[in-house]
Amino acid sequence: MSVMRFVGETSREAMRQVRAALGDDALILANRPTETGVEILAMADEAVAPATAEAPSPVPPTPAVETPSAPAPAAEGDGDLRAMSERLLREMQDMRSLLAGQGGATAAAEPGREALERALREAGFGQALADELLARLPAELAGPEAAPETGHAWLARRLAARLPVSVDPEAFLDAPGILALVGPTGVGKTTTTAKLAARCVQRHGAENVALVTTDGFRVGAHEQLRIYAELLDVPLHALSPETSMDELLGELDGRRWVIIDTVGMSQRDRRIIAQAAQLQGSDERVRMLLVLNAASQPGTLEEVITRYRQAARAAGVALDDCLLTKQDEAGQLGPALDALIRHGLRLRFVSTGQRVPEDLEAADAEALVEAALSARVAAPSAPATLAATPWADDLLGRGRRLGLLLAGLRRRLTGIAALEATWDLSALPACLQEERLERLLEAPPEALERVGMLWAARRSLPGADWAMPDLGIDARGGWLALPDLQQRQPAGWPARLARAGERGVAVHLLPSLPDAETWLWLDEARAPWLCQARPGQRVHHAGERRALSELAALAEHAGERRCRFRGQAARARFAALPVEAGPAGQRGGPSRQPLMAWVAVLDDPESGRALGQRYWLTPLTAAADTLPLLLGRLHGEALPRQVRRAWERLQALLPDDTDAEVRQLLAAGLAAAACHLDQAEDAEADELRGELLALPGGRRRRREHALLEGLLYLFMARDAIRHVGAAGLEGLR
Repeated sequence: MSVMRFVGETSREAMRQVRAALGDDALILANRPTETGVEILAMADEAVAPATAEAPSPVPPTPAVETPSAPAPAAEGDGDLRAMSERLLREMQDMRSLLAGQGGATAAAEPGREALERALREAGFGQALADELLARLPAELAGPEAAPETGHAWLARRLAARLPVSVDPEAFLDAPGILALVGPTGVGKTTTTAKLAARCVQRHGAENVALVTTDGFRVGAHEQLRIYAELLDVPLHALSPETSMDELLGELDGRRWVIIDTVGMSQRDRRIIAQAAQLQGSDERVRMLLVLNAASQPGTLEEVITRYRQAARAAGVALDDCLLTKQDEAGQLGPALDALIRHGLRLRFVSTGQRVPEDLEAADAEALVEAALSARVAAPSAPATLAATPWADDLLGRGRRLGLLLAGLRRRLTGIAALEATWDLSALPACLQEERLERLLEAPPEALERVGMLWAARRSLPGADWAMPDLGIDARGGWLALPDLQQRQPAGWPARLARAGERGVAVHLLPSLPDAETWLWLDEARAPWLCQARPGQRVHHAGERRALSELAALAEHAGERRCRFRGQAARARFAALPVEAGPAGQRGGPSRQPLMAWVAVLDDPESGRALGQRYWLTPLTAAADTLPLLLGRLHGEALPRQVRRAWERLQALLPDDTDAEVRQLLAAGLAAAACHLDQAEDAEADELRGELLALPGGRRRRREHALLEGLLYLFMARDAIRHVGAAGLEGLR
């Protein structure tokens, strides 16, 4: 049987014709789009077998059937197998030639999803964006029967919907005010400034427009803009680093549209922060427009966007609008559009050449996407575009849910808003983080009232060169999400305790038995305290000096409590015994004082398997006052390991130049929040736990580790949503 051609308006219709003519076992050789629909080339699977078995005599081969209404007979007759094979080979070669323009026979036979993914890669889009887009690919476009042109149209619509462009880009020039073009050297800011000024003159008249330059460095830069100003009949002013914006505005004679051509600076130049601050040093708000070179390498685009937005944020202003230059020089638009989509930058205009003002167009999402998808380069592996983190996947659809979760955490956890503000510091340039951290710690965005303090041991965390921070305890018994760094504490225990007392701390959970000086301070301040003790700690009981582990059998039962111990549910059975003890390291000096020794036997509530024992010493005698503190001290044992884990995760997630103290605060605060939610048993905590555990997905983890991952996800998602939300969601459909 010869190859048959079937044509239908859709791939489904063409396949129905194939089945009707050749049955379900038809061999599909290729399919391709045509002007009228879809064409499929197919043949019956059993066509070769009869010819081989019957050794037919030579007869002229039957011509190929061109329409599905007249299928070939089931028996072929006495055809020549060799002639039929040669003809089939020629026809397949013809098909390859026909399909060459569509990416070859292999690409044409790809399932729909793989073909669209390849199209995105070859157009320069990143893998993360491709995964996000294709996660919602309709089922009818995912299989091999999908028509390529239908899949292409769907993909173009999805990309255009994700590309942030303003609803009316021209309206951007209707609002009077100051517009500053910022960006690295060589991106075409001066020419673009002239193009925008010409647009403003056309719309509002030369008497309302003025040009300003801050570029006093490049030879001829000032002269080039002066020529444009003379042609447009508008004044040109220079803004030197020593001149304030308010001084400049006084020279502009009431010009309502002012366009500033700033000096080009490398994204790695720290002066971009000073430049952004100077532009915002005015009573009148300055709008900033980031100028990006469409022909830049993906890594360069990523760095430029990140650093310039950091500088703007440090100056207290959002940088959410951009302009693409040199579209005519860009081999591919995909990398640039990929960066804009991931960062949520709103594209206002596109520059397509050097002519002023003709070569400046309002951003058209559909046209840009079509141009990007048509410029495909064979890419067997993923392109070099920087991928967005998995935290950003489908964030807008989850925005409300994440917002409600954040609101719940703010109600539950004291200090979470301050921890969020600390997280925001990590996005600033390194040279500003230390200064801003000082201000944050002096005036946090919420009241951080402490009634108690969980003091950490004065030694470095295992494998780290910094110590576990101290954690405040709020009135509800929870840990503050913003901890106290040890290196910022006064030297010596009495000074630390005194400072804490000035901040409202009344109860102290100490890591070990206090020394004589500390004990004296606690007595004079009448401050309740307890400390963890070793099993071998020797105390006096009934006139004998014995280890706590030896006295445990003599202690009287004081109650049971459920708790979390080493990542699992546990039961703590408490017992108490009156003893006498003196300060740590005492050799004579103050006499022994009466204390209560407490012991907790920990076991699995289901199996009864022993998990361990813990010992404490305290002057407190009432079980009602003491047991909550013992549980807090017991639960605090999980914190150092969790803090170390959070520190390691933040090293991978935060910028490399994040200040060490910022990272320490975040690691300890996130770990404290995760441990608190892991250990709390009320309904509110249970609901928040469920929401956090549902966020990251992935492999199974211990619950406290999964809660930490959920908090990290939430904070990263909050950043991504804010980047997109800052663009006003304009043009996002």
